[in-house]
Amino acid sequence: MGRIRSLDALVTDVASQLMGVDAASVLTAYTRVLRTLVEYFGVDAGYLRHTDYDHRSTVMIAEWPARPDAPDPDPLGVVYFADADPVFAACEHLLLPKVFRPRPDEEEYRRRVEAASGYAVTSMSVVPLVQGKSIGWVGLIKSGDRDWSDQETNALVAIASMFTQVHARIVAEESLRTAAEHDALTGLSNRRGVTDDLERRLRDGQSGGPVAVLFLDLDRLKALNDFYGHTAGDAYLCALADTLRAVLDSDATVSRWGGDEFVVVLQPSAIDGKTVSPYDVALRVLEAVATTKVLIAGDAINRTASIGVTTAYPGVDSVHEVIANADQAALVAKRTGGNSVALFDSTIRARNAMRNDVELHLHSAIEDGELVLHYQPEVDLRTGAITAVEALVRWQHPSRGLLPPADFIDIAESSDLATELGRWVIEEALRAYGNWTRDLPALDIVIRVNVSPAQLLATEFVEIVSRALQTSSVRPTRLCLEITENAVVQDTGQTAKVLTMLRELGVSIAIDDFGTGFSSLAHLKILPVDALKIDREFVEHLDSDHSDQAIVRSIASLAKAFELDLIAEGVETIAAKAELLAVGCTRAQGYLFSRPVPEAAIRDMLSQPTFLTGE
Repeated sequence: MGRIRSLDALVTDVASQLMGVDAASVLTAYTRVLRTLVEYFGVDAGYLRHTDYDHRSTVMIAEWPARPDAPDPDPLGVVYFADADPVFAACEHLLLPKVFRPRPDEEEYRRRVEAASGYAVTSMSVVPLVQGKSIGWVGLIKSGDRDWSDQETNALVAIASMFTQVHARIVAEESLRTAAEHDALTGLSNRRGVTDDLERRLRDGQSGGPVAVLFLDLDRLKALNDFYGHTAGDAYLCALADTLRAVLDSDATVSRWGGDEFVVVLQPSAIDGKTVSPYDVALRVLEAVATTKVLIAGDAINRTASIGVTTAYPGVDSVHEVIANADQAALVAKRTGGNSVALFDSTIRARNAMRNDVELHLHSAIEDGELVLHYQPEVDLRTGAITAVEALVRWQHPSRGLLPPADFIDIAESSDLATELGRWVIEEALRAYGNWTRDLPALDIVIRVNVSPAQLLATEFVEIVSRALQTSSVRPTRLCLEITENAVVQDTGQTAKVLTMLRELGVSIAIDDFGTGFSSLAHLKILPVDALKIDREFVEHLDSDHSDQAIVRSIASLAKAFELDLIAEGVETIAAKAELLAVGCTRAQGYLFSRPVPEAAIRDMLSQPTFLTGE
C-alpha cells in the first residue's frame, strides 16, 4: 500500500507541476516532469514526443537528461514513420502502454539509440498520449532491462493523460493567438499582428536600426469584385499574399491591413544581405504586384498598386504616426493614377496638419451637440427577445455627414479627448435608457457602453459613471461597460482596481472583441468580469471555417469555466446563429437581427413585442 500511496503522490506532484502552464512555460514544465519521472522510477532517461500527422513523423518535444553531445542532425529529433525502425513504427498508432525490451529484431532501433545517446542496450516503457487517436507518447529508457508493475503503468497512463490535456489546451490557446494576429483569408499578419511587430521594432533601445514601412493600396480591386464577384477578389488577394511572401525578405512582416490594403514592415539593412533602399524594395514589390495574374472565369486578371513608403527610427517615432505617414504617401501615389510609389516627405506631412482641424472640430462637436448615439439590439437566439442594446457613437459632421466612430475615436484617444467623449456617451446612453424605463416600466434589458483604455484609466472615470447613474436614475445593474483586451493589459493593477470599484457600484463588465488578443486569458481569473463578447472575426465564417468553430468552442468553454455570460458579435447568417447555439452561446447581435439604429427606432423596437429571430 505504501508503494501505491507513493505513486498517488507522484501523480499529484506531476499535476501540480503542469497546472497553469502556458505556451511560454510548457517546455520547461515538460522537462521538469520528465526529470521527476526519471528520478522516481530509477531509469536513465525520459522523453516526450508528439506526432506530426501532416508529415507522418514523430518529433522530440522534451527530454531529461539533456544530451549535450547529441549528433547533428539528431537521429532522435525527427523520425519519419515511413523510414522508421520497427520500434518507432510500432508507436505511430499505439493506444495502450507497451514495454520494448532488447531483441535481435530491433537492432536498427538499438543502433539509432546508441548513435544518439551512447546507450548500447536499453529497454523502454512507452505510454501513448491519446486524444481519440495517438498524438504522441511518453517514453522512459533504462540501460539494460526493468520490470514494470501494473500500478506503475497505471500511474504513467494518468500522467500521459495530463500531458495530453496540457497539449490540447496549449494548441487551443495558440489557435487563439494565431487567429488574433493573422488574417483569416490570406494567412498574413493582420492589423494587430503588424502593429505589435512594428511596436517591437520601434521600441527604444532596439539595435536593428531604421525601420521601413510600406503601405500598399490595390488599384481598382472594387471593379474586379463588382464584375466577377467577391469570391474572385478573395482569390486575387490570396494570390497576392503569396507574391508578397515570395518577393520580400524572410525578416519582413507582411500583413493585410484590411480590405485591399497591405502593410509591410522591414529592416532596410537586412534585405538580401545587403543595403537596399526602401524605395527600391517598393519598386520591386510594385513590379511583382503588376505581374501577379489570377485565372478567373477564363480570364487572366491582374491589378496594380499604389505604395507609400516611410522610414521610422526606434525610440523616436510612434507606430500610429508611422503607419499614418505611409498611408498618406500611398494616397499621394494613388492620386497620381496608381501603379506608383511615393515617399513620405514634408509636403505630405503638411497635409497631415489637416488632422488638427478634425481634432478641433471634434472638441466643438462634443460641446455643440453634433454627436448622436445609435443603438444595436442584442437578442436571445432561442426566442428573438431583445436582452440588451449597445450604444454606439456617431458624429453628425457639418460638412462630412454622419461619421462612424472609426473616423474620430483614434483622434480622441491621441488628443486627450477620450474622457470628455466617453463622459458624453455614458451620460447620453443612460439618459435615453432612463426615458425608456419611465415610458416602459416593464423594460428589462441592459444598456451596453464601450469604454476605451484611456477612459478606463482616467482618475475621474468611476465618479463619472456614478454621477451619470444618479442623474438618470438608472439602476447600476442595468449598465454594462465593455472594455477591450488592450484595456486589460495596459495597466493590469489599475484596471483591476477600477473594475472592482465599478462592480461595487453594481455595474457589470464585459470584455469586448474577445479572442482578438491573447493576454486576457491570463487575467480572467483575477479581473472582475461578467461577460465575454466573441469578436465578429470568428463569427463571420463560423458556418464554414473549422478553425473559427474550434476557437468559438474554446471561448465558450472558457466562459463556462469562469461562469461568464457569452455574447457573439457580427452575426449575419442563420448558419452562424445555429453554430452559436450548438456551442451554448445563446445571445448575439449583428445585421441578421438589426443594424445600429437611431434612438427613436430602437425605442419603437422596445415598445413592441418584437422578436428579432433573423429568419
